[in-house]
Amino acid sequence: MQIYLIRHGEVEEKYHKVFGGSRIDMGLSPLGLKHGEAVAAWLKDTKIDALYASPMLRVQQTLAPLARQRGLQAELLPGLREIDFGDWTGHRWDEVQSNFGQSAFDWLEIIENNGIMNGESIDALMSRVRECLLQIIHAHPHQQVAIYCHGGIIRAIIALLLEMPLKHMAFFNIEYGSISLVELLPERKHAVEIELLNFQPPVA
Repeated sequence: MQIYLIRHGEVEEKYHKVFGGSRIDMGLSPLGLKHGEAVAAWLKDTKIDALYASPMLRVQQTLAPLARQRGLQAELLPGLREIDFGDWTGHRWDEVQSNFGQSAFDWLEIIENNGIMNGESIDALMSRVRECLLQIIHAHPHQQVAIYCHGGIIRAIIALLLEMPLKHMAFFNIEYGSISLVELLPERKHAVEIELLNFQPPVA
């Protein structure tokens, strides 16, 4: 089975470097819309058996070109929505240190330690993402699936598949409009292989 993990495109400028999470349903910038077109163009010759997505607007706008191209209807899973950043929501990255005494760059480690006030707990986050992932895997053995979602959720999915702590997902970026490809090979000892990570198709 192959799973294409696609992060939504760039968001509206006023939300750049702002913690929006699951509480701010922002749309895409003009460049973000082009990210969606670029992903669809790059995948045009790739077989996609099923399409899953977060219900949030920025994700829906990103997947629209591929859905039109393939005549596919995405199955929306609320469990794929972005992380709830609690009290950090609406604050810029550079404001988190002054307002909360924490470094925004440590966000994955902080979440893993349940450190964002009124934010989503690590157990709640990983439980809902795991439920979605297992649903998709069980429904599509030996098929190719695209999941359009968010940077935090892609990291959570990879952490679950590799059985690694979420904080270790800080070692790589998941950029706007990027594609990561994971292959599941249950017949092998190492049943999960990362075939592609954080690839951004060129924007026309």
